[in-house]
Amino acid sequence: MNILTDCIRADTEYGHLLHTIKTMRRDHPLPVVAAGLSEGAADALTVSLLEDLKSAGFGCALIVCSEEKECTRCLSVLGSAGIRAAFFPARDLTLYNLTASHEFEHERLKVLSGYLGGIYDVVLTTPDAALSYTIPAGRLKAAEISVWADESLDVGQLTELLVSAGYIRVDMVEAPGQFALRGGIVDIYPPHAEYSYGDETRYGSLPVRIELFGDEIDRIGTFDPESQRFIEGIAGLKMTPARELLADDDLTAAIKRAIAQQLKKAEGAGDDKAADELNGELAALEADRGASFLDKYMTLIYPERQCLLDYFPAGSPVFIRNTPAVSDRLKSSEWLMNQNITELLEGGTLAGKYAEYSKPQAAFEHFCDTSLTLHLDSLSHGLSGRRLGGLFGFRTKHTVSYAGNFQLLCDDLDSYTRGGFRVLLAAENETAAKNLHELLVDRGFKAYLTLAAGGGEFTISALPAGSILILKGMGIRGYELTVPKIAVLSTEPDGRRGSIGGTKIKQKSRRRPGTEVIMSYNELNVGDLVVHETYGIGQYMGIENLTVGGVSRDYIKIRYAGSDRLFLPVDKMDKVSRYIGARAEDGQVRLSRFGSAEWGRAKARAKAAAKDIAKDLIKLYAERMRREGFAFPPDDDFQRDFEAAFEYDETESQLEAAEDIKKDMMRRVPMDRLLCGDVGYGKTEVAFRAAYKAVLGGKQVAMLVPTTILALQHYQTALSRFRGFPVRIDMVSRFRTAKQQKATLRALKRGDIDLIIGTHRLLSDDVEFKNLGLLIVDEEQRFGVAQKEKIKKLCGNIDVLTLTATPIPRTLNMAMEGIRDISVLDEAPGDRLPVQTYVLEYDELIIIEAIRRELRRGGQVFYLHNTVEDIDSVAANLRRALPEAVIVTAHGKMEKSELEDIWGQMLLGKIDVLVSTTIIETGVDVPNANTLIVDNAHRLGLSQLHQIRGRVGRSSRRAYAYFTYPKNLALSEIAQKRLEAVREYAEFGAGFRIALRDLELRGAGNLLGTEQHGHLDAVGYDLYIKLLKEAVLEEKGEATKPKPDCTVTLDISAFIPASYIESTAVRIALYKRIAMISSEEDLCDITDELCDRFGEPPRPVSALLSIALLRAKAIECNITKVVQEGDSIRLYQDEVDAMTWFELAKEYPNRLRLLASPVEHVLVRTERGGDIIEFLSRLFSEYLKIKNSTDSIDK
Repeated sequence: MNILTDCIRADTEYGHLLHTIKTMRRDHPLPVVAAGLSEGAADALTVSLLEDLKSAGFGCALIVCSEEKECTRCLSVLGSAGIRAAFFPARDLTLYNLTASHEFEHERLKVLSGYLGGIYDVVLTTPDAALSYTIPAGRLKAAEISVWADESLDVGQLTELLVSAGYIRVDMVEAPGQFALRGGIVDIYPPHAEYSYGDETRYGSLPVRIELFGDEIDRIGTFDPESQRFIEGIAGLKMTPARELLADDDLTAAIKRAIAQQLKKAEGAGDDKAADELNGELAALEADRGASFLDKYMTLIYPERQCLLDYFPAGSPVFIRNTPAVSDRLKSSEWLMNQNITELLEGGTLAGKYAEYSKPQAAFEHFCDTSLTLHLDSLSHGLSGRRLGGLFGFRTKHTVSYAGNFQLLCDDLDSYTRGGFRVLLAAENETAAKNLHELLVDRGFKAYLTLAAGGGEFTISALPAGSILILKGMGIRGYELTVPKIAVLSTEPDGRRGSIGGTKIKQKSRRRPGTEVIMSYNELNVGDLVVHETYGIGQYMGIENLTVGGVSRDYIKIRYAGSDRLFLPVDKMDKVSRYIGARAEDGQVRLSRFGSAEWGRAKARAKAAAKDIAKDLIKLYAERMRREGFAFPPDDDFQRDFEAAFEYDETESQLEAAEDIKKDMMRRVPMDRLLCGDVGYGKTEVAFRAAYKAVLGGKQVAMLVPTTILALQHYQTALSRFRGFPVRIDMVSRFRTAKQQKATLRALKRGDIDLIIGTHRLLSDDVEFKNLGLLIVDEEQRFGVAQKEKIKKLCGNIDVLTLTATPIPRTLNMAMEGIRDISVLDEAPGDRLPVQTYVLEYDELIIIEAIRRELRRGGQVFYLHNTVEDIDSVAANLRRALPEAVIVTAHGKMEKSELEDIWGQMLLGKIDVLVSTTIIETGVDVPNANTLIVDNAHRLGLSQLHQIRGRVGRSSRRAYAYFTYPKNLALSEIAQKRLEAVREYAEFGAGFRIALRDLELRGAGNLLGTEQHGHLDAVGYDLYIKLLKEAVLEEKGEATKPKPDCTVTLDISAFIPASYIESTAVRIALYKRIAMISSEEDLCDITDELCDRFGEPPRPVSALLSIALLRAKAIECNITKVVQEGDSIRLYQDEVDAMTWFELAKEYPNRLRLLASPVEHVLVRTERGGDIIEFLSRLFSEYLKIKNSTDSIDK
């Protein structure tokens, strides 16, 4: 038990309430009302009742809230109290033949399976989610798949079970609902599973790898989906299905018959549109019996129709949180569902006999009538004429938010303790609790401290009146019990307010996947452009296995201009990279030609340009190091209180960036740091922390933004964030009159303004600061050349922080280490809801329905049409279909002031649908816009689609994105790849990584400057970065003499057989990594990974690995070529080191000879039948030993 919630038990009403519930007849229960509850008191009552009812033998309870956000907040509180809780979300129906993401469906399956497995004490949900039809309990149990280490396993049978359970077969498992087969290895990623670790059982969603020896399981365990490496062994597992709707062969046949009947009617009625759609459904079912539109035939698949409520037996405990709000949600969701179904019936999308997807409101009321239902409310009320089992009145009050305001807390504590209250003060963590205790004792309060979980030995009755107990909190909101006199106060954040006394403990956040991956498994496909460092830009045409003289090797086939072809040995894959450049997506890249000097010239120009930029950057860095700036003082309690007042959990990268920036500010050298981060990753909060530090140091801060509307939004955000802190904030922009601006500038000059936010107006000659210490520049690349020059002049000796929403590649960050200070935010906030994403052929009916659904819930819509010429006609068509909506267009050819007015109207909610070009990519945040429609999505780059999708999903509401392409359009290979990748976005799969790579390319261009774009495109990103890194090291005097490349040709078959790894794309990625082996550690690492993922490597793969390490050793010895001729090996160096070879020959008499013809080289005799690779490896190691010894003597 936890004393924070246990104190509700001190109220005599609680005992009466608990007795009433316990003694009520389960077969004829009556509803009970607990009224007078503040939010925090309702939390405490819920926790205490769940604990007591569980002790009394009651089963799993159900809590119904009016909003998803309230469910997730309660979930956090219950989890902190040690109660096993889960949230069952609503699922959006997919009634069309399109591709949809499945995160919410997987979450529902997890909850249903966990409930049946008895792992939850309580399930939280909303009324519409509770009533929506789902997989019946019996079907769910039947579809669960179990695999145990001590049992035999038929792979064919397992594959059929997985397909029947909705799993999709892929080359490499990356997301829930996928499985892969590779010889005797099966990888499965269940949405939810019960994992057995011998004596311990764990629940969650981790991919598993099953290694077979025949039909026997040799090893089974979990693995990391990013690295694909084995984590730990398990005894077995039980997996949920991957879909809620499961259609076996018989059901699929029944659905086909139903479609055929509808098709016959549509053709008879001459309805070509409906006929086309139904023919598409038939084709989709032929290809995949788990087609997305199966929701349409739910009643055919599950005639018994069950919802979440049917899983709970009669007499189950049910808590209704805020009855009036739940009732309103129930009515509005049923009305919305009926409206949608009516429109779909009228449009011919649905057939009447299948149009049932949710139970009616009456079913919810009946469920409550047959359950032990407790209504938790702030106001006392009856239940529309129904007899009550009891009405209990609690006298509680909501306590205020302290939000970092220590003085307000002290004032309230003084009032409570003088009034004889027992006060429980919840701090966020141990450090905060200790600090609070010390501060309060110093102020004369009678305060106790406990760091034990839940208060330890302390009880509320043992706490003296007028005293305070400080303890670690559990996310509960504060409340006051008038009788008895108890106050629970909280200084910890609850998603809306901050903490006092310490640094916040962060929740686990999602670091961007794929940032460490050398090459994503499907990053190189046939037809992709590649760059070879020597031969230039070509087109990858696949792998060919060639056998010469009985020796088999794989070669990468690359097509160049004309009829030129290059067959590159796979051990040289480290010289090849995928071409990444701005022209790649529009097909305007010219292939290089063998023998032409053009590639050499392009490479030389890029190298010279890289050298120039390295010189400039190092010069600027050196100049900055010579300038003297202002050293801000270390953090104090005021700074810590401001940071603790942040209403959300910081990501790790946010904390790292903030610390780096503050360290820069505390140095005497002026700061010049770039802060990069994707949309919504928290750059503004980091900037505000720097701003507050500057203000506390007695300096002014200027925040420069590219547009008026962004200035307004930053201004409003700053007012909200700095509320309660001594920071005077103002703004200069077009939204202020000339008179207002003059007054602001006078105040700025006097020093009466601490933080000024504005557009380029801040760069005007009449703007003067009294004591400017920090300049924050948002999206510098969007300012003009003249404005950038003025920014440079403004900088002088002050600290400068530049923000950009375009991330930069980690490789570029590393290349510029030591000459440019860069911080990267690469983690999404942990509380971000995924965006429900659909990819589909354009269908006006679907799009209009999607817009209507958003408007009905009071939201707004972004409609992206990226052609200015006909954007007005698109808007006109939408107005005809949606006469009730306010629809406005926006595009880049409009006047800047007009565009800013439109953004202002969007922010105020006066526009329902904004039809625009890609200008929304860098627009302002509109939290109320949560549906995005993109037409002609195949014309946009992945990075654009990624950033545009970031425009929605910025609030607690579920967001939707529809990426459409024209019907019957033959998509180009590039466009097809883009759309395939978009489908994987929600799962952070391979498509997400490719989009980020493309997006980072734009970031690289922005950082390096427009003059570098041409060189970057000419040689490709990877080669340009390599040249830049070499140039930087050279300019810094840290360059080392480059080692020559080496070709190893031995009479040994060395390749990855297709029988070992079937996927060509996976083999390519592994060839790339094997070619980069440079140490024994690298070799062991890749060997372990191969064993993990594919089983024991066959002989050709082992040989390939050994030769890769041998090549690395040969390069260390400055050997350029190793060639086997029978029992002899010839070794070539650019300059033969005769002295070292003569010394080595003493160790190998009659086996080493130095020859001068046809060129100087070393001839090595091997032992017949001996291990050539092992012998050469030993030889090269001894060569290096002698060479290093000789070099040290010379020195």
